[in-house]
Amino acid sequence: MFTDRERIEHSPLHGDALDCVAAGIDAAHPERVVRETVAVSDGTMTVQGETCDLDGYDRLLVVGGGNAAGTAASAVEGVLGDRIDAGAVVTDDSAPTERIDVLAGDHPVPSETGVESTRRMLEVLDSAGENDLVLVLVTGGGSALMTAPAEGIALADLQALTDALLRSGADIGEINAIRKHVSQIKGGRLAAAAAPATVVGLVFSDVVGNDLATIASGPIAPDQTTYADALSVLDRYGVDAPSAVRDHLEAGADGDVSETPGPGSPAFERVTNYVLADGLTAIKAAADTAAERGYEPVVLSSRIRGEASEAAKTHAAIAEECRASGHPAEPPVALVSGGETTVTGPGDGTGGPNQEFALQVAVDLEDSRTVLACVDTDGIDGATDAAGALVDHRTVDDADAAREALAAHDVHPFLDDRGAILETGPTGTNVNDLRVHLVGRTDESGE
Repeated sequence: MFTDRERIEHSPLHGDALDCVAAGIDAAHPERVVRETVAVSDGTMTVQGETCDLDGYDRLLVVGGGNAAGTAASAVEGVLGDRIDAGAVVTDDSAPTERIDVLAGDHPVPSETGVESTRRMLEVLDSAGENDLVLVLVTGGGSALMTAPAEGIALADLQALTDALLRSGADIGEINAIRKHVSQIKGGRLAAAAAPATVVGLVFSDVVGNDLATIASGPIAPDQTTYADALSVLDRYGVDAPSAVRDHLEAGADGDVSETPGPGSPAFERVTNYVLADGLTAIKAAADTAAERGYEPVVLSSRIRGEASEAAKTHAAIAEECRASGHPAEPPVALVSGGETTVTGPGDGTGGPNQEFALQVAVDLEDSRTVLACVDTDGIDGATDAAGALVDHRTVDDADAAREALAAHDVHPFLDDRGAILETGPTGTNVNDLRVHLVGRTDESGE
């Protein structure tokens, strides 16, 4: 799971933190999740206890996209086998398949490769008829990977827009309100393209609250945002969008471009979505592993959001309270959380929300019996090769330099120089952030 683990596992506390995170990521892996939630017997597919008569359809097609779409496609093939007639998914993490084409894309910024792969995926969907069943694999990262720019918007416009939005501080719902209105497939338009086929969405959520309209920008979910909402986000965060983007959004707000399909649209009459895994899936597994290792697990929240460095201060304060007063639990304790924090600010620094979160905790960390592992479950934190970071009381040997790195949003070099970076490579899943903060016994050391 972790590259060069021997180098970063300085103590049993470090090892326990890594094992808890690894257990969380593994629990949300599509191979495991699909095996536990999807089954086929005598021509009937069962998903989370609900049944679907496969023999009642002419063909079974599989499409979709996201960081976990490749592994999900492989897992679905393992269950459905030769019942699948054709399929194509777009991902940045390939997996072996026989009947579903696993096509390349890029994340977090869309690419020409993703555009071509999405076009090929849509060719599979174009053949869907009224008597066909379409399984849509929707996973985190699908917003960037499935790329089909709206008419009049070039790929370069989308790339510039994405870069600006990721730096703006807008939350994922606000960002995706814009993405949905500059795309041919997001915001429910993929469901419209699949109609009148029956559509079943198998969803791996990387969004706080599992809002189907936000995960991968809601390709098969009703959209309640509007072109006017998208313009409002640009203005609220001062996003300097390319002129083609703003012109398109303004044309939509004026009624000159059709709105995304919303609740009540006939596009969704034959659409059913199932959330197979989310942040809680990983959190519960991490907490269970901590309990097995002798820690009192405390799940703080699966919905932590806001500025990474600010959220980190609260996390650190709870760990300090455990040590000082035994609340909310006496050490040894494992504070486990998830969600999606953001990084706001200008500059060309490298890092990501999980790395910033970890460094902010480490700045004031003097307790040698405390270790924090903080990762994005897809193995990609920000625009870096890092999944996140593992920090302890020794990570910050120069507090001024650490604070400067945080202020400049350039934390990756600082953490990398001190051997605190966690690398996993693509994990095959994406259910957002996972943090395991271990507060050891009084006689236990993180040395």
